[in-house]
Amino acid sequence: MVGQRSRSANVVEGIPLPSTGATSASARRQADKTRFLLIGLSIALVVSVTMAVTIGPVYISPVTVWNIVLSRLFSVDAGQWSQGQDNIVWLIRLPRVLLAGLVGSGLAAVGVAMQATVRNPLADPYILGTSSGASVGAVLVIVLGLNFFDPYSLSAMAFVGAVGSFILVFLLAQSSGRISPTRLILAGVALAYILSAITSFILFMGDDRDFREVLFWMLGTLAGAKWEFLALPAIALALGVGILLLQARSMNALLMGDETATALGVDPQKFRRQLLVLAALLTGVMVAVSGAIGFVGLMMPHIVRLVVGSDHRRVLPASVLLGAVFLIWVDVGARTVVQPEELPVSVITALVGAPFFLWLLRWRKNAFGGDRI
Repeated sequence: MVGQRSRSANVVEGIPLPSTGATSASARRQADKTRFLLIGLSIALVVSVTMAVTIGPVYISPVTVWNIVLSRLFSVDAGQWSQGQDNIVWLIRLPRVLLAGLVGSGLAAVGVAMQATVRNPLADPYILGTSSGASVGAVLVIVLGLNFFDPYSLSAMAFVGAVGSFILVFLLAQSSGRISPTRLILAGVALAYILSAITSFILFMGDDRDFREVLFWMLGTLAGAKWEFLALPAIALALGVGILLLQARSMNALLMGDETATALGVDPQKFRRQLLVLAALLTGVMVAVSGAIGFVGLMMPHIVRLVVGSDHRRVLPASVLLGAVFLIWVDVGARTVVQPEELPVSVITALVGAPFFLWLLRWRKNAFGGDRI
């Protein structure tokens, strides 16, 4: 009984609490482990970007890839390559790989923030109904042809739908001026069903070609990535991750409960609202450029916590890097497994993510708070 109470005291809603009584030696070991992990992930990210650009129907060597990049960036004549290779690397593959990295990082960062906000290990970027709202916006463009912002109509309407759904969930989740994590999740689930019904109704009025296009977008795709699509997600990611890193201690306090957070000088209701707004905006931007890609924001924080613990000062940067590496390789699989066709990205993330959670549930029960879910 004592041991059981001890384990429960260190786990909140299935998420282990940051350690508050670690010795200096163990703290140093944890810091060293985190440092090595971040360095390793940074190297893995550079290697992943390079190798992902080389892979495709036309193989291009890593040396040629970097020669083309250096030539484009600094006008350095570092070797010989064809105009076709130049176009493939600079205009097609590199923007797509970088977009995959940005979206993977953004979704992982939002997953960390949402799991801390609602204190639930199953929280992900889409519990606020943002993906369903974005789908409504996208289907209005694809099926009904509402091209108000051409050529960015699809992304713009998806973003508007995502933010609009968040506003509705935010209003529905409030009770007496307070936001309950439970009400937030329930409101998000209910609204997602309503918006999914609206999407299905609009699709019913379209033709088969519209249905295929909408379905492919809803399952996530990075096809058609261009350099001009990278600026907004890059800025949103930098601002979002920067703010979350500055608030990492407050997120640790929030994970320990509202009473503890208040005692540590954090206003839980105000801070929770700020995190929700930030998460909704960042999710809206990522969904607008890639569609709804599942499991990244749900899975990356769990994997990182298994290595570095639950301190958000460590979890957040590691999750951002891991999310980028993971989605880059998922996208490589999506565009190469069934060439010349492409798979929706979420098909692969689900095939990888679901077995991971089954393993975690079976062999790492403490990661989910024992038998409480």
